[in-house]
Amino acid sequence: MEEKIIVKRPPKSPGLAGVLAFFFPGTGALYNGQVGRFFLYAFTLASLITMLARDIGLDVFIALMLAAFYFFQIYDAVHSARLINLRALNQEPSEYTDELEEIPAAVKAGSVFWGIVLIALGIVLLLANFELIKYATLWDLLPVAVVIIGVKLIIDYIRSGQDREGEE
Repeated sequence: MEEKIIVKRPPKSPGLAGVLAFFFPGTGALYNGQVGRFFLYAFTLASLITMLARDIGLDVFIALMLAAFYFFQIYDAVHSARLINLRALNQEPSEYTDELEEIPAAVKAGSVFWGIVLIALGIVLLLANFELIKYATLWDLLPVAVVIIGVKLIIDYIRSGQDREGEE
């Protein structure tokens, strides 16, 4: 009697995820069941297009960011589908692949710092919408925000290292 080998069909098609993302940005993530990423990608796409349409003086830079984002979300949809398939087959991803995670654990747990950053960003953008400050001023201050976030990440890393040393 012959043994039948049943090959489990992968749950997600990387090709279909890539095609969906190509024609409708963000839908590749939605196909993969990553609703949070879909909304993040939709918001990012809408923001970049709005900034490009407002003509704030950085058209070339924003257009390059839009193109980079467009190709990134296609790559991410295909990559995520492959990782989902590896997990479905109970195989570990190779050392060169990232963990597939919908939302980082730090964000799930909540963070006062990121809450304050988002509230401040929202207030500043509202002020710019009502023309109380200019968008060009925001772009001039962007490096300050990057430095503050970088310092916060370094402090968190140092604290987590101290916590690990205390456990040993």
